[in-house]
Amino acid sequence: MRTCLLASSVALAVAAGVGSAMAGKADDTLNAAFTKELESVDSYFNSAREGVILQRSIWDGLLYLNQETGEYEGNLATSWQWVDDTTLELKLREGVKFHNGEEFDADDVVYTVNFVAKPENGVVVQRNVNWMKEAVKVDKYTVRIITNGPFPAAFEYLAGPVSIYPNEYYAEAGPAGMALKPVGTGPYQVESVEPGKHFVLKKYEGYHDSPKGRATIGTVDIRTIPDINTQLAELFSGGLDFIWGVPADQAEKLEAMGRFNVANESTMRIGYLELDAAGRSGEHPIKKRAVRQAIAHAIDRQAIVDSLLKGKSKVVNSACFPSQFGCEQDVAVYDYDPQKAKALLAEAGYPDGFTVDFYAYRDRPYAEAMLSYLANVGITANLKYLQYSALREMRHKGETSMSFQTWGSYSVNDASAITSQFFKHGVEDFARDDEVKAWLDKADTSIDPAVRKENYSLALKKIADEAYWVPLFSYNSNYVLTQDAEYTPTPDEVVRFFQVHWK
Repeated sequence: MRTCLLASSVALAVAAGVGSAMAGKADDTLNAAFTKELESVDSYFNSAREGVILQRSIWDGLLYLNQETGEYEGNLATSWQWVDDTTLELKLREGVKFHNGEEFDADDVVYTVNFVAKPENGVVVQRNVNWMKEAVKVDKYTVRIITNGPFPAAFEYLAGPVSIYPNEYYAEAGPAGMALKPVGTGPYQVESVEPGKHFVLKKYEGYHDSPKGRATIGTVDIRTIPDINTQLAELFSGGLDFIWGVPADQAEKLEAMGRFNVANESTMRIGYLELDAAGRSGEHPIKKRAVRQAIAHAIDRQAIVDSLLKGKSKVVNSACFPSQFGCEQDVAVYDYDPQKAKALLAEAGYPDGFTVDFYAYRDRPYAEAMLSYLANVGITANLKYLQYSALREMRHKGETSMSFQTWGSYSVNDASAITSQFFKHGVEDFARDDEVKAWLDKADTSIDPAVRKENYSLALKKIADEAYWVPLFSYNSNYVLTQDAEYTPTPDEVVRFFQVHWK
């Protein structure tokens, strides 16, 4: 049926005529689509990918991560240094103004940090802010951020989810006002917001000398269109210039037509099998190391990538995304080897295999492919396909022995955003390895990069040796633009409208 979707979309475009106004290069307007409704534009009060995308265009962080070099560069800050293990001092950029004309200085940093760091103020994604205790003003263009204990990943968060708000405006408008009339220092300012439906951005002519670079397209007009077929129809009719998240088979057909620019990039989201080595769900074969290794050898991950994910997805061997700081790649690799898998099962005392429940919440074709591979070595896996919330609750209670999971690290390019999330004895840790936790604790609290790398390496090597997880593959995303527009996507899956340009 999916092979018919592209043709159906074209027919829909012709039949419906698509009621949106066409703009594009001639009117210097990039028409784009969000798939999910975004109710609040305030970047601290939503957890949606669409919110992250708008955040990067409307607001700035103190730092900026160069996606090509992997180095941090100054954005609203010009220099930064650790004074001690819990005190970070930053010199701020002078001459920057918010979209409403307010001057940027230390008061804005202090107000923003001290507001979002308080749990009672209800920031949605607490991991983005709960590492900060407070910010203190040194002088007009110098601040100190005090952390709740050593937090070496601070730079990553200051370059990503931690946006700086205008103190005077935010004190008056609050999250509700910021959601309707956002004000930042970013390359785009907001012209209008219709919550959940329509967002119009205008190039900010007063944008400062930022490593982001100035936006080149005058207007970005974003509408929420949940159905991919409707998005494709509008792309064909000229109602849209830019869509993403296009399924692989449709992206291939669009590229073959020669009418569109199609770009593909691996994302930071990885798929993995979570195995209950600790026996939280009771007594079962998966508690045995040889069984977990057998499961790893039984699955042809490369074949799944080649036939189902396609694009720039790649096989992943470590419990993190390769670009993340500390993501050790020199770990045990479990090549596809069904004979070795059978031998390991026999060694573990299961020469005839066993039966197990296999939980999943998304990507059913990928799950079914894995079930087939497991069956080939004698493991009968019964698919339990649940809603994400229901499966998450079961996992938190320790009721699953094997589940197919994914994690995108909130686009944070640091191993602490994934490895430490799942292997430090929290509700999602099915290994409960004290040694691994100790290494991760040390890596997560040292401000010495060499110490961090050493301890992440030790933890990731043992996770692989014990096959606590079976890392599977990275996901990818397809971006489709009209021939007039160009964009180079990045692995963090954040669309940066300020880097889209007309040909």
